[in-house]
Amino acid sequence: MSKAKTVHIAGKDETGRVSSRILEERIQEAVRGGAGRLEIAAFGQHGIGGRIFQPQGKPVNVQITGSPGQRTGSMGSPGTTIEIHGPASDDIGWLNAGAEIVVHGYATNGACNAMAQGKVWVAGNIGSRGMTMTKYNPRFAHPELWVLGSAGDYFAEFMAGGVAVICGHEPQDPRNVLGYRPCVGMVGGKIFFRGPIHGYSQADAKLVPISDEEWAWLTENMDLFLGRIKRKRLLKKLTVRDEWQCIAARTPMEKVGAKRRSMAQFHRDVWDKELGRGGMIGDLTDLDRSPVPLITTGELRRYVPVWEHRKYLAPCQSACPTGMPVQERWRLIREGKVDEAVDVALAFTPFPASICGYLCPHLCMQGCTKGVAGNLQPVDITPLGRKGVSSKPPKLPDLSGTRVAVIGGGPGGISVAWQLRLKGHDTWVYDLEKVLGGKMATAIPEQRIPREVLEAEIERVRKVLPHVHLQQNLTHKEFDQLKADFDYVVIATGAQKPRTIPIPGSERITPALTFLKNAKLDNQPVGKKLVIIGAGNVGCDVATVAHRLGAEEITLIDIQEPASFGEERKEAERAGAVFRYPCFTKEITPEGVLLTTGEVIPADTVVISIGDLPDLGFLPETIAVDRGFVLVNEMGQTSDPQVFAIGDIVKPGLLTDAIGAGRKAAKTIDEMAAGKRPQVDSAWLKDYSIEYSETSERIDYSRMTLEYYDPRITEYNDMEHCASQCSSCGSCMDCGLCDAVCPTAAIERKNLGNGKYERVSNPDKCIGCGFCGKCCPCGVWALVENTPMG
Repeated sequence: MSKAKTVHIAGKDETGRVSSRILEERIQEAVRGGAGRLEIAAFGQHGIGGRIFQPQGKPVNVQITGSPGQRTGSMGSPGTTIEIHGPASDDIGWLNAGAEIVVHGYATNGACNAMAQGKVWVAGNIGSRGMTMTKYNPRFAHPELWVLGSAGDYFAEFMAGGVAVICGHEPQDPRNVLGYRPCVGMVGGKIFFRGPIHGYSQADAKLVPISDEEWAWLTENMDLFLGRIKRKRLLKKLTVRDEWQCIAARTPMEKVGAKRRSMAQFHRDVWDKELGRGGMIGDLTDLDRSPVPLITTGELRRYVPVWEHRKYLAPCQSACPTGMPVQERWRLIREGKVDEAVDVALAFTPFPASICGYLCPHLCMQGCTKGVAGNLQPVDITPLGRKGVSSKPPKLPDLSGTRVAVIGGGPGGISVAWQLRLKGHDTWVYDLEKVLGGKMATAIPEQRIPREVLEAEIERVRKVLPHVHLQQNLTHKEFDQLKADFDYVVIATGAQKPRTIPIPGSERITPALTFLKNAKLDNQPVGKKLVIIGAGNVGCDVATVAHRLGAEEITLIDIQEPASFGEERKEAERAGAVFRYPCFTKEITPEGVLLTTGEVIPADTVVISIGDLPDLGFLPETIAVDRGFVLVNEMGQTSDPQVFAIGDIVKPGLLTDAIGAGRKAAKTIDEMAAGKRPQVDSAWLKDYSIEYSETSERIDYSRMTLEYYDPRITEYNDMEHCASQCSSCGSCMDCGLCDAVCPTAAIERKNLGNGKYERVSNPDKCIGCGFCGKCCPCGVWALVENTPMG
């Protein structure tokens, strides 16, 4: 048998303590990568070892040293073994669903709370409220808690199943091994204990004799328990039958309690005496108190179900700066309209493959309901995005007569020009560079986006936008001429001037944008040692490129915790880059970077990557600016109503932010050119089988029901697989679940023609139970309070 792959994960690195969330992400990533043994040096992180689903059902062994935080092994899965080499904090094995957990020390409060399966072995005492609210499903083995010492107060409170074994070896209190008030509310399960106790809830539990079968089970598993905690020498001492007792839950018929008062007695002795006639609300006793049927329909319903199909934005669409209705694209794929699902992206971006497939940090996936609300794998947009490279140019309408000049040929400028041409407006693009595409073409490394993909999309752009003028370094006079020649002007020149820091030796620093542009032209020396001042995503790109060019020691420094994230950060880490903060630069010397602490970080090349500023030298004074950026209103309009500005010239942002701003500005210009007040217009999608809400309100995550989706899915096979796993948040997928679960068959599907439909609830049948809303994976049913009568 091959040895299991071992991965070491540290709870503390050079930046300090790793957060619980990051540590869990690293654990999950290691398991997905095939690790069968995890060695974790904990530093107070919570939930270590829980929720591990190994592909193909392979076992996972988790070894924990250091100091784990609360809820170690919470929601543990079958096949997971967790061994803590020391004490455990609160809620060890909380909601355990099958993991085996060994604690080589004491466990504090809440051990095995709500445990349903699995085993927890503790080589010491446990704190209060252990084994509370446990449960037992007859289809699976009983959950088990084994404690070498004693239990704390309120042990087995509301215990509903499972077996607890308290050995009483070196207990906290030799006079009482079960603590204060054990077994309160106990309704199931058994407790085997060795040693004296000071009572228990006799209303809920009782002492029972240990049968021969139970003793055989106890001694056999005692041997296993002591072996796991490395205390085999105690076996003889702990298997003396006369020293053991057993407590079991009473049956409902055995429960001891006060005689229940009848309703008539309560009405006479309490209600009328204290509240009714002569009481606090005596003046209301003449109201009609005749009984109302328990289940009612029509006007007497407390709640009414309302079908809110496409009333709210799906979280993925809400998160996307371009407003792309991702959930509707997955619907088209489910309907077999793959080409249409791919091509519809062109209504939102001229770069569906370059951006959605490669460069975007995928805010839609970060906002996906499955990941945010269900701890499931978000639906992956990248295969659908990359398919967009094959999309043909869209059909163009006749020219409207409106002419627009766009200054800037990057993603934002191309986006606004593209959208305006799709609406029939004649658009001309002017750019300073030799090639179209902005930083995507001149600076972003090719390992992030293949050259052929970007070239294919630029070629498609050229077919839609034939009037492109490159190497245009505009002046005040030429800008004024553009205003005279065109109806509208859009500024989208981005940020090209690097920020600097005024320190001695700054002339030795290379700006990040210059470094990346030169590297793309194979004209950037780097040396063996590189220091990058600024550890954002652009700095990470520099690190990755420098590694490809031969740099062996790469250090990124920052004055605060690095803001880098996503693939850029991962690529830099894979290149061996070291991140350090806080570091304050004092001087750049021939030897490297001198910090204010006196330390010198050796460097052959120093790159600065602390952001860029727009070059506003060509703009007239009539365009208002603030701290180096152009001021605009909510529609992207500058202080000159004829001039719009979008992208990094307004504020720094993502590529998708610039593309989304371009789409928004184009819609505004289109409305103004038609003499209308700017407003939402879904007619942009008239050539596609798609409708959606463009309200700004996102659907509440709690409305979607995710229990239908397999939590073991950690990656997707293809686009069809992705589409099948989309919950279609806010848009009915016509699954018919609501029809099926309605207990009175009140829901009707009405055909509206042209493939459209709606669902309505028949008030004569509907009882307002809300089953339709609770079962809906899409969250389109809302249960609203019925309008009061009268």
